[in-house]
Amino acid sequence: MNIIVCIKQVPATTNVQIDDKTCTLKREGVESIINPFDEYAVEEGVRLKEKLGGKVTVISMGPPQAESALRETLSRGADEAVLVTDRAFAGADTLATSYTLAMAIRTVGQFDLIICGKQASDGDTAQVGPGIAEALDIAHVSYVRKIEQTTNKLDNPADNCMRVERMMEDGYDIVEVPLPALITVVKDINTPRLPSLKGMMAAKKAQIPHWNAEKINADKSRIGLSGSPTWVKKIFYPPPRKGGDMLSGEPQELAKKLVDKLRELKVI
Repeated sequence: MNIIVCIKQVPATTNVQIDDKTCTLKREGVESIINPFDEYAVEEGVRLKEKLGGKVTVISMGPPQAESALRETLSRGADEAVLVTDRAFAGADTLATSYTLAMAIRTVGQFDLIICGKQASDGDTAQVGPGIAEALDIAHVSYVRKIEQTTNKLDNPADNCMRVERMMEDGYDIVEVPLPALITVVKDINTPRLPSLKGMMAAKKAQIPHWNAEKINADKSRIGLSGSPTWVKKIFYPPPRKGGDMLSGEPQELAKKLVDKLRELKVI
């Protein structure tokens, strides 16, 4: 089974700073890590490979320093990695990012399954995974918490399918999807392994190709800031809330004061 996992390198902090002029994240001087949800995607890809055979190829779109995140996935069991990097990709929204990754996947070639984390910790949109599937015109299932069964017949690929559990607010759905397909996974699906010493040594020596817009045959009008239909025009912090009234006294007295205050405000 040929599996492709898409990952993103994100800031290793919740205290994200925004550039007031460009309205983009400030990444200079900020430690970066693999997006936490993508670690589960990598682990699930490696587990499927170990069970069914095949290979795992990890793809990331980002600046040259994102190569370090790809090397970490190699140390965790992935077989190959590709960095999609070009100044022309800068400023891409989720639609342009989905298109760019889809074109990179087409460049990789034949695949059976694409796995993504359910969302990125710096954007929280959960749009890129489904966007890739739509760009490739394949089926997709989001919020997958378990892969129940995978049918991978080499003699009759048209019958290949996967049955998964999709997390819902009130439980889960069981969904069967034809392959090739894309799934996005949640943290319930597995526990990511730590890099092995052998894996780290191999990852250090690995050659990771860098693909630009020309290499993936991308339409220049659909990538980067110019290919993004959504733009962040302004970022601002909401004004601080004004302090409210503090009531004091014994419980019975407090209850009376609270009722009087609510009546004064015409809440009751």
